[in-house]
Amino acid sequence: MPRAVWLLIVARAVNRLGAFSLPFLAVLITTRFGASAATAGLVAAAFGLATIPSRLAGGRLADTLGRRRTMVVGLSGCALAQLGIAAADSLAAAACFAVLLGLVFELYEPPSQAMIADAVGPGERIRAYSLLNAALAVAGLGAGLIAAGLGRWDLRWLFVADAVTCLICAAVVPVVLPADRPDAAGPAREGAKQVRPWRDGALLALLASGTLFALVYLQIMITLPLSLAHRDLQPADAGLLLAASAGVIVLGQPLLRLKRLAALSAPVAFTAGYSLLALGLSGYALAHTLGAFLAATLVWSLGDLLLVGRMYAVVAELAPGGGTGRYMAVYGTSWGIAGIAAPVTGTQLLQHSGATVLWGTMAGVCLALAAVQPVLARTATHRTRLASEVAGPEAGAQGHRATRSP
Repeated sequence: MPRAVWLLIVARAVNRLGAFSLPFLAVLITTRFGASAATAGLVAAAFGLATIPSRLAGGRLADTLGRRRTMVVGLSGCALAQLGIAAADSLAAAACFAVLLGLVFELYEPPSQAMIADAVGPGERIRAYSLLNAALAVAGLGAGLIAAGLGRWDLRWLFVADAVTCLICAAVVPVVLPADRPDAAGPAREGAKQVRPWRDGALLALLASGTLFALVYLQIMITLPLSLAHRDLQPADAGLLLAASAGVIVLGQPLLRLKRLAALSAPVAFTAGYSLLALGLSGYALAHTLGAFLAATLVWSLGDLLLVGRMYAVVAELAPGGGTGRYMAVYGTSWGIAGIAAPVTGTQLLQHSGATVLWGTMAGVCLALAAVQPVLARTATHRTRLASEVAGPEAGAQGHRATRSP
């Protein structure tokens, strides 16, 4: 991997290491301001809703203002909002800063993903995005440990520590990452005007399937502890299961370099990944012991290993010149949409139908994606191949220069 990719992954992991405050936002609102759980839920939902325009703005700014500048703006804004939440002396002030946090929270993602796409060749994008996913998984484990310590002291310090990591990352980004090229700003703005991701049928189809994937993935994060309680197991054991999943994602990275796996076509890889995800979630539906839950976790994590990096690589290939940031932003709204829908659907299924139906339904969604996603992948890769042939040798030369750029 080029040096810029490694530095970007490290910076993103440092930022993720501090992102342990958000799960405690609702708790802070109820304990500090005496608000009801319903009110806290509305504030959390408002934050989630605000992340959707945030990601879209991040994509537009990445392709016009520049990748590095957009990342600095987003990180600095997150630090300001986090400090505001920590210092808020009323529910209204805390809610305003929570919405502000949502509006700047996703500015970082599209430019960082676009910068990875620009720094490596098409053949290395899957591995690059997979490494980013692995780094975030490891940082997430560290974030949980830090939260366990600071949270016992005062929940407000979680937001202060999160703000500090954002400021550190904002200070590091301009030093270690390639500068935005002023000479390219004008052409970038002109090119961005021609990029219309919301009119790209292939991208919108990938967005729909990506939203379903995010909905399933967030069910694991949100309802797994509740599901363990339904099976008379300790809800806290969900932390052990998620740690095991992170271990699979990290230790499985060398597998992606094996010739047989690296040579898999997108349709085959997506079919295998979603099938493993369905198999693992079916295991959740039948599991009644921690060992059974652990085995199911290892299975679906292998599916995650095959899927996440390849998803972003396909979107990066689909994006036209000068539009990578905006394409990544549109595709990334899948997580914002799923973030609003997942808590409602998961808890309702669990309450009214039980854990078996919940995980069986999620497994069925994955099987449907396993059947449909290969068609979408073939469409995207076929269109990319046609664009490459039309562009001719000059596009190949530009791609070669982009691959060699620092």
